Amino acid sequence: MSGFNRRSFLKASMATAALGALASCAQAGSNTGMTTKPKGKSVMGLVVPKMNEVRVGLIGVGERGTGYVDHFNKIEGARITAICDPDSLVLDRARKKMADYGNTTAAYYGNGDYAYRELLNRQDVDIVVISTPWKWHHPMAKEAMLAGKHAFVEVPMALTLEEMWDLVDTAEATQLNCMMMENVNYGRDELMVLNMVRQGLFGDLLHAEAAYIHELRWQMKELDRKTGSWRTLYHTQLNGNMYPTHGLGPVAQYMNINRGDRFDYLSSVSSPALGRAAYAKREFPADHPRNQLKYIHGDINTSVIKTVKGRTIMIQHDTTTPRPYSRHNLIQGTNGVFAGFPNRIALENGGSGNFHEWDTNMEPWYDKYDHPLWVRMGKEAERNGGHGGMDFLMCWRMIYCLRNGEALDQDVYDGAAWSAVLPLSVASVSDRSNSKDFPDFTRGAWQNGTPLGIVGKS
Repeated sequence: MSGFNRRSFLKASMATAALGALASCAQAGSNTGMTTKPKGKSVMGLVVPKMNEVRVGLIGVGERGTGYVDHFNKIEGARITAICDPDSLVLDRARKKMADYGNTTAAYYGNGDYAYRELLNRQDVDIVVISTPWKWHHPMAKEAMLAGKHAFVEVPMALTLEEMWDLVDTAEATQLNCMMMENVNYGRDELMVLNMVRQGLFGDLLHAEAAYIHELRWQMKELDRKTGSWRTLYHTQLNGNMYPTHGLGPVAQYMNINRGDRFDYLSSVSSPALGRAAYAKREFPADHPRNQLKYIHGDINTSVIKTVKGRTIMIQHDTTTPRPYSRHNLIQGTNGVFAGFPNRIALENGGSGNFHEWDTNMEPWYDKYDHPLWVRMGKEAERNGGHGGMDFLMCWRMIYCLRNGEALDQDVYDGAAWSAVLPLSVASVSDRSNSKDFPDFTRGAWQNGTPLGIVGKS
């Protein structure tokens, strides 16, 4: 870790030593679902000292990270001070963007895969935003916290239960934020449904459905750079739900997961893996590397979660078959249901009162139940873009919370629980769909966790 100075190295060494005693307990907890005794305090509801200005370091400014260059340059109270990416093309693109925004003082790092450690060594970086291939999420987020920075990491938070426990333990030992940036939680529809749930519109919650259904076979043609250059290979290594959080994050917040309820166990099944091989045969020469791979990830994966309170969640993953995009976004209660793609609602009491037919006219529902955060920031979010404004709103909310001494809307326990679907689904599929227990990453704190509130207009 040559990029660290002596003070940072000693700080990291001491924190690592403090975590060492937890390693065996964490591994046991990840395998059995038993709680482990934390070495540090819980970070549920963590509030850190107010920051007048939030100094941002970006690691990874390629397909995903380039948007953060724009977003943080447009948010009051945020300033990008350093950017790292080993790809000179995207680093130069980021440098040009920064110049267009009038920021000519930021530092740039791109000399190899570990150049990010030079960024972590800087004293003028408060938070680190990590938008890199998945295998880097855990080590970069951990090293960021050990260097005294708050870590904000793209989805999924980590790939294995051991890595997820490690990030939980590190956050608790350092008392720093480690937030997985689940942007879909900041979509207009998801925020509105959260507001509806909090007002009791659907009655007692029973069941939810979530998905990531997004045909992405075309990414297989990205060979040397961009997402498909590395993500395609996971289809040859994993068979489960490799990308669960976009659909799962919002419904988990509807159901107060980790804040009054938690995931208990999961069962998972996968369809045959046919689509990727067929696409490669059709689109590439017979001797092309894409035709030499063995694709094992089922084209469609379906997983079912049971919560401790007995509620159910169905999650699907499909990035291969030809079908329209969907995240499902369904929440069913004793008084009715909301479902997305397309948006529709049916209630026994309220609305039309006819729960046998869908109400697809959403404007009256937006008028009455639009989330106050969207009422306040929605137009600006849409103007600044990023998946319809959800990306910008997420970034704005992160900076707002840090500057105003408020807890973030998502914490390390959320990121771990939502991401855990990946390894647990793989384990279940390989074990004839037998159920697999979720670790309690909160170590029992979920029982007294405060449900995510509806922030006001002011």
